[in-house]
Amino acid sequence: MNVRRHTRSGKRRLIPAAAVAAVTALGAGALTACSGDSAAAANTSKFDVVASFYPMQFLAEQIGGKHVHVTTLTSPGQEPHDLELNPRQIAALEESDAVLYLKNLQPSVDDAVAQSPVETKIDAASFTTLEDHGNEVGGHAAGHDTHQGEESAGKDPHIWLDPVRYAQVAEGVGKAFEKADPEHAADYRKNTVKLVGKLDALNFAFRQSLAHTRSKVFITTHAAFGYLAERYGLTEEAISGLDPESEPSAARIRDLERMARADGASTVFYETLVSDKTAKTVAGDAGLKTDVLDPIEGITDRSRGRDYFAVQQANLKALQKALGAK
Repeated sequence: MNVRRHTRSGKRRLIPAAAVAAVTALGAGALTACSGDSAAAANTSKFDVVASFYPMQFLAEQIGGKHVHVTTLTSPGQEPHDLELNPRQIAALEESDAVLYLKNLQPSVDDAVAQSPVETKIDAASFTTLEDHGNEVGGHAAGHDTHQGEESAGKDPHIWLDPVRYAQVAEGVGKAFEKADPEHAADYRKNTVKLVGKLDALNFAFRQSLAHTRSKVFITTHAAFGYLAERYGLTEEAISGLDPESEPSAARIRDLERMARADGASTVFYETLVSDKTAKTVAGDAGLKTDVLDPIEGITDRSRGRDYFAVQQANLKALQKALGAK
């Protein structure tokens, strides 16, 4: 059996029987939720957008405003890299008007999007450039001279942590919304301009606040902050690489201890969604402090703020303190 429904453009979309069966098995109420809920169904009176994880959800909500119904595939507190989609989520994606995702971050999402009949597929990575990053980004660490155990570079997806790149993505998403839902194009344009303005102000705050610091090197557990480091003339030294679950080698840890002494690094940063055990171990061995630097992959009760901008302001304060901003 196949079921058809009308899209906002008036076209009829074919929904695979397997997806319909999965929805039916879960019950009539399984696919209803409000904006921001995980894996909610579409078929609302608004422009239905499925976002892959929080940074994409935030863009969709800020740009779409009252005209969009946004749902996310990644629940708050869930590590996005580890996401595996269930039948309900796949069915919700099938029913949406648009999907907003970041290619190469979540393989299960990439696979589902590739197989989905959704008319509007928006890859955030297509609106900016992705660079190859390993677990050292910036190259200014005086004491890091062996590079033993360093992870080979790969395409870094963490573009949202750089306000400039995130603004480029916002502009691309805004144009995609305008094209897909032309009835509300003027509002999408206005909302995009407002969001980009706020990101420009955030970029200015980071640039001014980090221009003069005692040290330019910071240590993280996960190599998520490479773009931010490059933007503001800093160096990120990550214990692990782009994969937050990868284990550092003994040589890498010795390297970090040497570098911390040579460059005056004071703090090992850990994340809200990943265990702080490794950070505390390395910090204890090297006599360093620990603090949170949030990659904003999800907002939880432990987050230092309730949205992207609040958490970025908290990140800026943490960096100012760790780097000895003057």
